[in-house]
Amino acid sequence: MTDETIVTERSRMIEKRLSLFPISIDVQNDQLTLQGYALQELAREYGTPLYLYDAATLAHQYHRYRQALQRYPGRASITYAGKAYLSPRLIRWLAAHGAWVDCSSAGEILATRKFSKRIPILVHGVNKSASDLELALRFAQTIVVDNLSEWQRLIQLHRQGHVLPDLWLRFRPGVLTHTHRHIQTGHETSKFGMSAEEILSAIRLAEQNGMRVQGLHFHIGSQWRETTAVLQAIEETLKLASEIRWVEERWHFCPGGGWGVPYHEDDLPWPVLENYLEEILSLTIHGVQRYGLPLPDLHLEPGRSLIAQAGIAIYQIGTIKRRPGRTWLLVDGGLADNPRPALYNARYTALPLQGIGRAWEEQVWIGGPYCESGDVLIQDLAFPKVEEGEYIAVPVSGAYQISMASNYNGAYRPAVLWIEDGRIEIDQKREKKLWWQ
Repeated sequence: MTDETIVTERSRMIEKRLSLFPISIDVQNDQLTLQGYALQELAREYGTPLYLYDAATLAHQYHRYRQALQRYPGRASITYAGKAYLSPRLIRWLAAHGAWVDCSSAGEILATRKFSKRIPILVHGVNKSASDLELALRFAQTIVVDNLSEWQRLIQLHRQGHVLPDLWLRFRPGVLTHTHRHIQTGHETSKFGMSAEEILSAIRLAEQNGMRVQGLHFHIGSQWRETTAVLQAIEETLKLASEIRWVEERWHFCPGGGWGVPYHEDDLPWPVLENYLEEILSLTIHGVQRYGLPLPDLHLEPGRSLIAQAGIAIYQIGTIKRRPGRTWLLVDGGLADNPRPALYNARYTALPLQGIGRAWEEQVWIGGPYCESGDVLIQDLAFPKVEEGEYIAVPVSGAYQISMASNYNGAYRPAVLWIEDGRIEIDQKREKKLWWQ
């Protein structure tokens, strides 16, 4: 391979990796910048591990969803999946842009309501506690009922005179989507949702107790890119809906979320989001006509596909171990702020914050400081020869990382910066106290 070919291949690889970063990323003077800020300077000023969120990328993804939903002839809304990531600034942003938030615990409900008094809340949960339901009655617009035991508790609350929000039933459509088995949720043996028979039983109980079901919901899993399973689940759900006597014309239908994102250059090219949305809209519109159903209010629940690309994780290299057959870059974060590689074999990529254009001479393994052999962020990655003390940036770090962070090995949770219109705001301060402090 000639030197010219090597340079060309390296340029293509860098270009692919850069495409995974937020849309505001740039390379200036051979170093990464975001909205004009040099990431190297932000790392030095705020410390590492450090998470950055680019509001322009979030707005871009949200706009893509809104544009696609404009062709739906009925009401349509976006409910952001709060479990992907929640923060004060993000909640305010969602409220300003007309989104809902789906919450899966009392903590998420309280956080959402604290930072926005008006944003609509939809409550999920496979085993909602008494506290979850109490707060849902106070603050939520909708409860998605997961099982008949929960339904019986809501019936009792109704009999006691409590005013209930809208109630949707979570259907388990019995389809298997192509994703990691730990994030499949719609198959027959899943812990989530109710069978068709249980849904119809819940409807009968509602009629007997003067209650009403306002909608149906399903969710088949997360981080999928092929639509066969979700289209099958829509068909099964609309068929079930046709067996329900809707008392009013208006009802709600939610085919969940779960559309994935590319995390590594080898994931590219990724299927187009708009094509997935077009398939969902088309099947829903024609399906309700075929089954003689009134057109429902359509709700989508994207989380990862809205926020993941907006996030960057920055780490500092503390130790480098160059051994025969393997080079380890040991950084100051990993398992405690991003458990996804250990949980799902998630595959990430990275770039150095500066000196991107230097020769790429190594295949590196990037690991964290924690006392676990599984604390490996990235494996076998082509990388330039870096030195201890340098910083690296990991793209697509906006979802299911900070929200799943822990204090394992006494780690402090990282600081989070929100960058919007050229301004930086500390969205979450770096944790400084643990349970014993």
